[in-house]
Amino acid sequence: MTAQLHLRDVLDYSPVASQFGTSGVRALVRDLTDLEVYCLTLGTLRYLEGAGKVQTGTLPRESLAIPIGGDLRPSTSRILVATARAILDAGYQLDYVGSLPTPALTYYALEKGIMSFMCTGSHIPADRNGQKANRCDGEVLKSDEQGIVGAVDAVRQQEYERAAEESKFDRCGMLKPQHRVSLPAVERSAEALYAGRYRQVFPANRLLGKRIVFYEYAAVGRELLPRVLEHSGAEVIRAGRSDQFISIDTEAISVAHLQMLSEIVAAQQATHGRIDAIVTTDGDSDRPLILGVSDAEDPIKPSLRFFPGDLVGAIVADYLKADSVAVPISANPAVHEYFLGKGLTTTKTRIGSPFVIEAMQQALAEGRQRVVGWEANGGFLVGSEIPLNGGVLRPLPTRDAILPILAIMYAAAEKGSTLSELFDRLPQWYGKADLIDDFPQETSRKILADFRPPREDIHWLEFHGDRILLRDPTEAIVGEWSLEDREGQSFDRKRQALETVFTQARGFDEIAGINVQDGIRCFFRNGDIAHIRPSGNAPQLRIYAYSRTQERASQIAEMAVTEPCGMLRDLQKLIETNIAEL
Repeated sequence: MTAQLHLRDVLDYSPVASQFGTSGVRALVRDLTDLEVYCLTLGTLRYLEGAGKVQTGTLPRESLAIPIGGDLRPSTSRILVATARAILDAGYQLDYVGSLPTPALTYYALEKGIMSFMCTGSHIPADRNGQKANRCDGEVLKSDEQGIVGAVDAVRQQEYERAAEESKFDRCGMLKPQHRVSLPAVERSAEALYAGRYRQVFPANRLLGKRIVFYEYAAVGRELLPRVLEHSGAEVIRAGRSDQFISIDTEAISVAHLQMLSEIVAAQQATHGRIDAIVTTDGDSDRPLILGVSDAEDPIKPSLRFFPGDLVGAIVADYLKADSVAVPISANPAVHEYFLGKGLTTTKTRIGSPFVIEAMQQALAEGRQRVVGWEANGGFLVGSEIPLNGGVLRPLPTRDAILPILAIMYAAAEKGSTLSELFDRLPQWYGKADLIDDFPQETSRKILADFRPPREDIHWLEFHGDRILLRDPTEAIVGEWSLEDREGQSFDRKRQALETVFTQARGFDEIAGINVQDGIRCFFRNGDIAHIRPSGNAPQLRIYAYSRTQERASQIAEMAVTEPCGMLRDLQKLIETNIAEL
């Protein structure tokens, strides 16, 4: 008698388990087989069932429809089907909202008090994709990840050990034809609910006379968001639609993309006249990209000004009259300086919306009334109800792109200023973010490990001659090391090693301090800041550069990403020679 083969015995590929990044799971499409997506979805459901976070109500399982949606990547439709198969097998119904922005799906699900799944890879290239789950009360938090991973591992073990003939999956890890499901008709009320959130607080026709270009490309919000903008009274010109998925990182906009957007503006100006702004979003439309158009006399080569997301957030928070602000440690120092001048201290978090949300939850617990947060990419989060323009802005504690675009345009209109004049009121700190691809993830992990202090409460190290002051995330002093101490000697050697990367020949002064809350943020005595941070779920290493001039910030970023001998590659060599032993 022939022994029964398990599914894992007949697979013709090597399975790769999904990994969490800063926000959800992302992976190469080839690794996101139907089988892996199914296990991820079913495991997440089982964990949230145990945590009581599937719904806020008491509907029986068979009557509860789980909202799902996706972006416009070519692989998303298949991933949605695998997600749907798992939801149905768990005993739930499907509420398919179609292709729409991640925040639109999240807002719809939160208003219904039901968890949701968004299938998206956000801004990363088309050869990757992912899935983001939300609890019935908000985003999955970092505190949930360990439990989800355990539940997913249990489902994986069960499915891989299932008899191959009985499995729903073939030897390629894909659903067998008889087990694929057809998605139901699209539920359009999700779009209407999301659009209504803004129409209630941004009065119609307030932007009459403004002309905005919306760069459509492959952003999932390219149908919905222009309609929301049109309610404001602005003339919205749609341009640049693409049938191919294009990767645009709103946090590290490339020179090539800026040139392309400039050409679009020039073409539209030739047809329509003056353009006030060109806007778009990332792939799943939860991060904004906002560029002002100068009044330069040359219509052939219009000058565009890119407004970084961290500074966009500051203007939006000011417009909303926030009394609590949470931003990642990577944000432009102008944000902290600006609100400090208003008597409001910003809470600095690790990078990623789950950490911003945790800070907002703490602010709510402390009784704050107008609670907001945002990421350096511009995705804006609202933690509380906020009265605005005679209405009430409903909470949406997840990254959102259309709120910052609207708020920036309305703020400028109400002040009678251009977008550039609006941003020129902020403290004059300039930033530039960039990254390199194909950076070994093992080296990334080593960067974080080598600079991790022995105590969890230490996030800042300040170097003062013969001693190192130690500070916690609030910048309170929690101790000090003498350079005669073993720990002090170790971190002083690491500082000196970093100065072999950030050299005087490259224009750097001595390192005055290092923040290790998330990556390595180096503060130099001449005021420059260089923040190095690995991606949480991709082979990438980022640089966030800040200085008092745009020229210097851009120079730092360029020196960092130059291949093959830029500062980030120098850091790679440094780390791979075991800096911990220096």
